[in-house]
Amino acid sequence: MSTQTVLRRTQSKETTQNLKSIKARARRNAAFGWIFLTPFLLFFSVSFLIPIFVSVRASVFRQVSSGGGLYGGGEKVEKFVGLANFKEVIANQEFWNGVGRVLLFGAFQIPLMIGGALALALLLDSVLVRRVGFYRLAYFIPYAVPGIVAALVWMYLYNPTFGPVAKLTGINFFDANIILLSMANMTTWTFTGYNMLIFLAALQAIPTDLYEAARLDGASEWKIVWKIKIPLVRSAALLAVLLSIIGTVQLFNEPTTIATEATWMSKSYTPMMMAYNSMMGTISPSGPGPANAVSLMMALVAGLLAFLYVLVQRKAD
Repeated sequence: MSTQTVLRRTQSKETTQNLKSIKARARRNAAFGWIFLTPFLLFFSVSFLIPIFVSVRASVFRQVSSGGGLYGGGEKVEKFVGLANFKEVIANQEFWNGVGRVLLFGAFQIPLMIGGALALALLLDSVLVRRVGFYRLAYFIPYAVPGIVAALVWMYLYNPTFGPVAKLTGINFFDANIILLSMANMTTWTFTGYNMLIFLAALQAIPTDLYEAARLDGASEWKIVWKIKIPLVRSAALLAVLLSIIGTVQLFNEPTTIATEATWMSKSYTPMMMAYNSMMGTISPSGPGPANAVSLMMALVAGLLAFLYVLVQRKAD
């Protein structure tokens, strides 16, 4: 056997061993990856995937009396009704009235909140403010207050009998013509600080070399804000608006709390109130089926609004 043949066989064996070693290392790395990923997958499934599956399943069933007859009777049993729950939601004018109120609420509340959050972030990112950490925490504190607690605080402030804000302004904040503005103020107070942090993080990620170059070219601080800072936080604005759209569709704490004082409000004033009261059986149709159908319909509305906003934003870019 020639020397070249021996060398070729030796090289072939070494190559095979190297490939086996690489494959074994890849399998080992993949196994470690799945081990580290497993806790997230379990949490994601329990907190996200399984609830969605349960909600979709419940939306195609309805609880009916097992006894039948004119007056029903017997225990409640689940009956498969297909898309009947969704058809009732679509045909329900109260649902669309609630959607209209939510859209009107978001049309003026979201721009006001996002504009305020951006203004605060620009102020904290400027050279005018010292001790940024203190102000950042102060602006964020309202978001740390539980939503229902914040709603109760504002209920006290709005109360026409002893509320300081109502007494000072002389305004009935529970009037039908102003109730959406009252809720918008509550929501803006709660979430402006949260959105401010999103913008502030984006601003602090901008390279300072851009500011220095602009100042060397004679740009004023005002021009730096308009020509550099604001254009470079558009991705942060996209995230903030998308989160605000989803939050607006889920409007629940504020109207539910205010409804205890503003007794003229219906139990289906917003779609989430309608879903909750359907689940509790205080409005008809009631039960998990209709309630989940309302929730899934609002999820579709939120997805559609988010898609339209992203589409408009891309065209603007």
